[in-house]
Amino acid sequence: MSSSTVYQIVTDEIIKKLEGGTVPWHRPMKPLFEQYRPTSWDDVAGQDKAVGKVRTLARRGLGGRAYWITGQSGTGKTTIARLLAAEIADPFNVHELDASEATPARLREIEDDFSFFGFGVKPGKAILINESHGLRKDAIRQLLVLLERLPAHVCVIFTTTCEGQNDFFEDHIDANPLLSRCIRIDLAKRDLAKAFAERAKAIAEREGLNGKSIESYIRLAQIHRNNMRAMLQAIEAGEMVG
Repeated sequence: MSSSTVYQIVTDEIIKKLEGGTVPWHRPMKPLFEQYRPTSWDDVAGQDKAVGKVRTLARRGLGGRAYWITGQSGTGKTTIARLLAAEIADPFNVHELDASEATPARLREIEDDFSFFGFGVKPGKAILINESHGLRKDAIRQLLVLLERLPAHVCVIFTTTCEGQNDFFEDHIDANPLLSRCIRIDLAKRDLAKAFAERAKAIAEREGLNGKSIESYIRLAQIHRNNMRAMLQAIEAGEMVG
């Protein structure tokens, strides 16, 4: 079970207790970028090529493979990684880690868990490692071993920024062998402004935070370098109201 899933379960239990008490309390709202994170491939904006690649791979099966997703901040890396994991595994069978948490001991523990099929509707399991440019040398070597004997019901997904990837390959001699074991999914960097603007405007309208033209949203995308998370934070702060 991923740390994010455990956190959500604990949070839900605390909220239930608070709502059943006598002290006035209001349920906190998720940030817009989490509330409107795509839950299907059709909802992913501006990354048609990456989505098409996953759909093509899915015809032969997504398990038994590793994926290396690279893109600029806020362009959909984590969203696509989670959707990819969800294709073969239920949420409680997805291990989501930051690179700093991917120690050799933790990876061996996860590999042992991969020996068994998942319980639930989907029998698969997945590990998602964010900020993969932060992987340490001992973790990379453990991953090389893990990927050599990856079961067919398991997938491993790495995400990293374009800048982080460049530093990663400069600093680690084992980086290229790791990448050679992965299917690369490079997210689009250009021509995102219009798609992101349309998506952001639709969200703003639904939340009652819209008061500007599509051209203003395109400028917002350009200002934030096509970072959807930053765009939605600006909308949430009322920057597109009137």
